[in-house]
Amino acid sequence: MSDIKQIKNLKDFSTSVERFQGGHRLCPGCSHSIIVREMLNATDDNICVSTATGCLEVCTAIYPYTSWDLSWIHIGFENAAAAISGTEAMYKALQKKGRPHSDKPTKFVAFGGDGGTYDIGFQSLSGAVERGHDFIYVCLDNEGYMNTGGQRSSSTPIGGATTTSPAGKVSYGEKRLKKDMVQIMAAHGCEFVAQVAPSKWKDLVKKTQRAYQASGPVYINAVSPCPTEWKFAPEKSMEICDLAVDSCVFPLYQIEDGHKVTVTYKPKVKKTVEEYCAAQGRFKHLFRPEFSHVIEDWQKRVDATWEYLLKREEAGI
Repeated sequence: MSDIKQIKNLKDFSTSVERFQGGHRLCPGCSHSIIVREMLNATDDNICVSTATGCLEVCTAIYPYTSWDLSWIHIGFENAAAAISGTEAMYKALQKKGRPHSDKPTKFVAFGGDGGTYDIGFQSLSGAVERGHDFIYVCLDNEGYMNTGGQRSSSTPIGGATTTSPAGKVSYGEKRLKKDMVQIMAAHGCEFVAQVAPSKWKDLVKKTQRAYQASGPVYINAVSPCPTEWKFAPEKSMEICDLAVDSCVFPLYQIEDGHKVTVTYKPKVKKTVEEYCAAQGRFKHLFRPEFSHVIEDWQKRVDATWEYLLKREEAGI
């Protein structure tokens, strides 16, 4: 869109009024807080947030304390999208009656983990998008139910070891492929969908600013490495993010109007799936000879998906 505001620089971010405060109880190295802070600081408009039950909610609103310095709703695991779409509808109804009065527009944002998005929250998300509500849904994708013990979700990648898809002498962990939520939400007719990574903050903020200026539902999938369950040192979070995008396991791209693909980050030196897996304990079993085929097959799928995205971008479809 031609009227997108100029992206804030790092100095602007460091001097912005914080809407997401420190002092929360998220684990050291958790990417959730970085993603949320970057997104909320991307606009000066009023923001109303709904948060599904999950790591973000339980660690940022331990009564009587909160990290949220804005209008915030905690709702169930399964219905963050329903809550924020209802709030947006109420706001529009009040506007027709001449209130509330504000010199700034209000944006509506829902945050959910992949368990509350890919799985048990999918119905309310799909319904809210189908109804055409003006809101942004952000999935903090750490590829499992980390708040409740590290169980697998439909976002867990093949080969990942979780408490409900454990690796052992016979099993190599998760057997199913990760669900492609970005393509699913694009097929819903979202005006704008995108994948982002907190380590690529300029790309993340540019996409968030584009999302704030949309006139309908937006879906953003944000990779959020979990030191506890992905099993890496907390200080390595941004390195893991970079490995995810540089290996194209988690490509950074966007889809506008349900079809127009733009790849927003193309690694100069493409990393391998093997390098990505080697940095995380949840994949260590895949380096045993009997399971090496999992990484090989995964690499083929990643390469095919990457070529597919580049071809769609080139074709403008």
